[in-house]
Amino acid sequence: MAQKTHPIGFRLGIVKDWHARWFAHKQADYRALVLEDLKIRKQISTNYPEAGISKVDIERGSSDVIITIHTARPGIVIGRGGQRVEELRKELEGLTDRRARLNVQEIRQPELDAYLVGRNIADQLERRIAFRRAIRQSITRTMQAGAQGIKVICGGRLGGADIARTEKVLEGRVPLHTLRADIDYGLAEAATEYGRIGVRVWIYKGDILPEAPPDPEIEEEISPIEVTLRAEPEQPVVETIVAPAVAAPVQPTLATPPAEPAQTAQPPVPPAAISPVAVPPVESPPSPPAQPVTPPPADPPAAVTSEPPAAVPPTTPGPALPTPPVTPPLDVPPVVEPQATTPPPAPPIAPTETEPQAEADENAPTQTS
Repeated sequence: MAQKTHPIGFRLGIVKDWHARWFAHKQADYRALVLEDLKIRKQISTNYPEAGISKVDIERGSSDVIITIHTARPGIVIGRGGQRVEELRKELEGLTDRRARLNVQEIRQPELDAYLVGRNIADQLERRIAFRRAIRQSITRTMQAGAQGIKVICGGRLGGADIARTEKVLEGRVPLHTLRADIDYGLAEAATEYGRIGVRVWIYKGDILPEAPPDPEIEEEISPIEVTLRAEPEQPVVETIVAPAVAAPVQPTLATPPAEPAQTAQPPVPPAAISPVAVPPVESPPSPPAQPVTPPPADPPAAVTSEPPAAVPPTTPGPALPTPPVTPPLDVPPVVEPQATTPPPAPPIAPTETEPQAEADENAPTQTS
């Protein structure tokens, strides 16, 4: 069989504190004071059975006794105008032969108190409510109140059975070997027609002791990182984002003009240059220059050369100038037609050589005449 220890006594001085805090000079005094504590607790529980009293803390001084009552219903203990408290104080002074002071402390979450949960289950069993239903309802309310685990064990003639048995219900986790775990334990008894039924309750509320303190060296290393992280949200000012955005559109406008000269180089001027070569032998040299209209091709380079030195922001019309250079290529086909017409002038060159023959012929008839 496993040796089970009391969860609260196992954690005294670590997580839990004593319910009786006093000092006895002699061994006989110690026995008398322990018996006196039992009488005080019994007197309080018999006077207020319906007050939901969970525990009673007792402190002794040199001439007085301080008693703290933890209850879920402080109004019942205090009474109207503190009448019941005053009556209890007089009774306790008669038991201890000392001046008694009473403190009433309210339990704000009775669902997380192990004794009150066990007492509630025991009361339902006395009213002949099914034990499984009573246990399940209590566990549900305790978990909803914020507990991390609960264990309930009921033993006895459950449901009026002839043979006593034990029922155990566990939900969540209840680490009994962890000293830093805040585990509350309570025991209650239900007096039924078939006998007594014991109800034991363990409630795990979480760990009390903090984790090991962090290493100071690690904190020093982390602290500058925290400073930088805090500075980051302050640094991203909108100005730093807007400045590059404004400079970016200006650069592309300056970059477009150098691309235009390459486009101006596209129109193959060689055909225009060929036409003037063929024009000198032709009788009418002025007419060919008028057809190619050399000034338009000369204008784009002049406009391009003028744009770079100007470097004025209103160069935005510059992009419109590239469109005129695109039109000269459309006029190039007419320039090609004169090239096709230039071959005909070659025949006139031959007649120039035949002109002396015509003159000789003219002289010939004169001779015949």
